[in-house]
Amino acid sequence: MARLRLVAAVSGVYDALVGIMLIAARGALAAWLGVPLPDPPIHADLNAIFLLAVAAGYVIPFRDPNRGRAYLWIMGPLLKGAGAAAFVLDHVVRHSPPVFLIFAASDGALALITLGALLTAAPTSTSECLPP
Repeated sequence: MARLRLVAAVSGVYDALVGIMLIAARGALAAWLGVPLPDPPIHADLNAIFLLAVAAGYVIPFRDPNRGRAYLWIMGPLLKGAGAAAFVLDHVVRHSPPVFLIFAASDGALALITLGALLTAAPTSTSECLPP
């Protein structure tokens, strides 16, 4: 269970930091990535809100890994895994900047780490894995 707590903490901090960067340091992030600012800005605003909500959701598995397993499955292997694939596909098909592959690598790594933690940390009972 300690491994699931750690995964929840790392994933939550990761998503929160990216969300905060999209709100508070959008210009610096765009400059670092070598891309123009989003136009219209609402696209970055909505992505930031989404990331901050996902980060807040990680409090559930951090506090109670058994009850938060479903959240970890959805936000880890499913969402972060799909996000990593989307970044790679976008790079290959639409020729997005290679620096975006950093997000593919970080999302992919978190997806695999979460998957590993979920598969190796058995729940104490089936009913504890389900939301209330």
